[in-house]
Amino acid sequence: MRKKLLALILLLTGLQAVLNAQELQARVSIDARQVSSQTDKKIFQTLQNSLNTFLNNRKWSNETFQTNEKIVCQFLVVVRAALPGNVYQASLTVQATRPVYNTNYESPLINFQDESFNFKYVEYQPVEFNENRVSGSDPLVSNLTATLAYYVYVILGLDFDSFALRGGDSYFQKAMSIVNNAPENRDINGWKAFDGLRNRYWLIENLTNNRYTLVHDAIYSYYRLGMDAMYENENEGRNAVLNTLNILNTLNTDISNTMIVPFFFQGKSNEMIRIFKKAPPEEKQKAREILMRVDITNANNYKQELK
Repeated sequence: MRKKLLALILLLTGLQAVLNAQELQARVSIDARQVSSQTDKKIFQTLQNSLNTFLNNRKWSNETFQTNEKIVCQFLVVVRAALPGNVYQASLTVQATRPVYNTNYESPLINFQDESFNFKYVEYQPVEFNENRVSGSDPLVSNLTATLAYYVYVILGLDFDSFALRGGDSYFQKAMSIVNNAPENRDINGWKAFDGLRNRYWLIENLTNNRYTLVHDAIYSYYRLGMDAMYENENEGRNAVLNTLNILNTLNTDISNTMIVPFFFQGKSNEMIRIFKKAPPEEKQKAREILMRVDITNANNYKQELK
């Protein structure tokens, strides 16, 4: 009896370890309000449930994550149109955060909108991803999970980069592998260099190209040396963030019109303003000048808030 009880305890412990092993605390939401009323909207609820299971139950790395270590992320799929053959035109917004040491604050890690997310889905069909056969037998079916898997690896890469210098390299390489083997179809965009200047191809190209190696220094400097130091030494943390801005300014000056610099700043403008709002005048002015130069989208906010 005791042996059976011990075996049961070990089994439950093992199951708990498996449950804790997954890396993500992901939430997928599907907005299908733009789709014709003639389409049965129940299919989108089924798809939403399947994608949540796919992202949260799959093991994406060899690392073991405790429950409180899981990466909080959101995937918003906005379906714009339902086409014949169970094909859907959609966009995908990906967001993820990273906890700041010794606080309850979550700093933005990624906040990106992918406008080219077309896929095929038949209700109750298995939602699967095979790294060795990314394109699958039906490109539009495969594009659904290939795109999500790609962003999972980007998220993991950014998260690991934020804790250790170049810590995310292996995950960025996995994302690049998906790009190199991506599904091909006339209705699929975003995987090729000629599909645009701000797409999945260029994001991972920038994250794996040695010409842009400074961006990895910036990620580590911003989160590990900057944000994580804020609680114990605000001045030290703020100086590290200012150093991050100098790094990105150098990268932006040396190689203009990259995707990775504006990508880094997406979702961070309010955080940047809070960081430098209380800085000494000279430091605030320096940050303001760089931010207005490298984060043009939010230049007016910096101009007004960091006077």
